[in-house]
Amino acid sequence: MDPQGLADEERRQFDVMLERVLGALPDHLHALLEEVPLMVEDYPSDEVMDDLEIEYVDQLCGLHTGIPLTERSVLHSGTLPDHMIVYREGVYNAAAGRGGRVSARSLERQIRITVLHEMGHHFGLNEDDLRRLGYG
Repeated sequence: MDPQGLADEERRQFDVMLERVLGALPDHLHALLEEVPLMVEDYPSDEVMDDLEIEYVDQLCGLHTGIPLTERSVLHSGTLPDHMIVYREGVYNAAAGRGGRVSARSLERQIRITVLHEMGHHFGLNEDDLRRLGYG
């Protein structure tokens, strides 16, 4: 990965693989994506990095913003809608092997893990739950 950010080809490769991963998800998860938008950004904003106390832009693969289903009540009406974000640079970093190389297989695997991780947060799973399931 270029230290100046992602190259156009890396961004295209990522987006094609993300579409492949999303296309392979079961129907009930496609329904979730109709309700909870999945956005893709190269890296988190300064505000997100400050809020999460993240030092480097490639440390975060994804983020679920909102109230998990397990915590919702009528008291939450009028709150902003949930959304999920996948950060390309974080996913590329997590997919990198020795020497910083990223294979297509490892990139696709890390994209899948990241998407399912953020969906898990929507359903109320915490980091320990997600680690036990292999999505941590």
